Amino acid sequence: MAPLQPGNRKREAPAPQEAAAGSSSPRSAAVDADGPQPPKKPRRMVVQRSLVNYLKGREVGARGGAGFPGFDSELRGFAVRKLPELLRERELPLGTVDKVFASQWLSARQVVCGTKCNTLFVMDVQSGHITRIPLMRDRRPPPARAQPGCGIHAIQLNPSKTLLATGGENPNSLAIYRLPTLDPLCLGDRHGHKDWIFSLAWMSDTVVASGSRDGSVGIWKIDPDVFRSTSACYNDAGIPVYAHIRPAEVEDVPRAGTNPGNCKVRALAFSARRQELGAVTLDGYFHLWKARNTLSRMLSIRLPYCRENVCLTYCDDVSLYAVGSQSHVSFLDLRQGHQSVRHLCSREGGTGVRSLSFYEHIITVGTGHGSLLFYDIRAQKFLEEKILVSPYSSPQPTGRRFRLICGRGWLSQDDVQMNYFGPLGELPNALYTHCYNWPEMKLFVAGGPLPSGLRGNYAGLWS
Repeated sequence: MAPLQPGNRKREAPAPQEAAAGSSSPRSAAVDADGPQPPKKPRRMVVQRSLVNYLKGREVGARGGAGFPGFDSELRGFAVRKLPELLRERELPLGTVDKVFASQWLSARQVVCGTKCNTLFVMDVQSGHITRIPLMRDRRPPPARAQPGCGIHAIQLNPSKTLLATGGENPNSLAIYRLPTLDPLCLGDRHGHKDWIFSLAWMSDTVVASGSRDGSVGIWKIDPDVFRSTSACYNDAGIPVYAHIRPAEVEDVPRAGTNPGNCKVRALAFSARRQELGAVTLDGYFHLWKARNTLSRMLSIRLPYCRENVCLTYCDDVSLYAVGSQSHVSFLDLRQGHQSVRHLCSREGGTGVRSLSFYEHIITVGTGHGSLLFYDIRAQKFLEEKILVSPYSSPQPTGRRFRLICGRGWLSQDDVQMNYFGPLGELPNALYTHCYNWPEMKLFVAGGPLPSGLRGNYAGLWS
């Protein structure tokens, strides 16, 4: 496959610093009839303390300088809190693909997505152009009685953004692609999972964890010599050739006595700072392993809300795991000697929390009712709507939660579906995935109708 060309955004170099007007060297001191004058004090560098200059500095990649760490942190936090109310939606047409389950930014204008209908594609969010990526096939064909695939539920980039992990044509298999070309590198189809892969988490540049519906976590190690080579392999017919690999380790998740058949790994999250791997299972448990050379189980916790625990994220800055369930977000603080679980209600009519992400102290919540909510960990409350009561005063909070309502997307009007579900005109989309491009201050959101029997999709760029 030819390399995907990311958009080349013109960047202006920061203006050179003005030289100091004075110098403390004795030779530079002015001399007059009355003798040498004291040296002039160096001119203080002017620092622009405004949100506009801060964001401009991010845009042009400004680095170095004296800086004010405390002020920069405070200003960055203010920008994160302010951004949601500045975002505006532009819907992106996806054709007739069914439900986008996973997404990641590849560049300033490219997003890679995976769907329920087992389609992997790259979208240019500026032009709307879509490029489909061929899926890797197992060495052996699937059994004749194999159940239909669930699609692509996970896409993750390694820390250096040189590899992409996702599912193969067989959703039980792990596929690894090179970046930025998206040439196939290897496929984990040997002695791996026996059921669908629901989640992925990179633990280093060459080690990735996979969580499966078969109730196990797999650890896959990619040979560094393989992906450091700059060229892909092709056979005589010009078809890409990739390696077939097996996991270095497969760990079965502990099964609860009350519901051992529902121990399906639904989501993973890795803490690089603490070298810990967390997992959420559909039987309502959170599991934690120390992840060094091998997985060493640390604990298992029964979650207070155990219905439809389908998403998990971790924030190193505040040392918190967040689990999304049918109507709540549970926060787990599991530092040494300290275990606490707090929760908040999403109040979205039981449609559930479908996607979560942390940035700084703000957690973004994608719901099954077509809306995005924003929760401030420090203030321990959702961001609120504001109203301008007077042209001479600043906007005042209304006490209502601030939310972004996503568009209608595309919905198949199949006669069978229409008869079963009734009028579909106002059916909201579940937001199964969202991802931020913080340098560009953009948010990509995607999903589709919540009922599994309905076929449709939604994608939007908020900027």
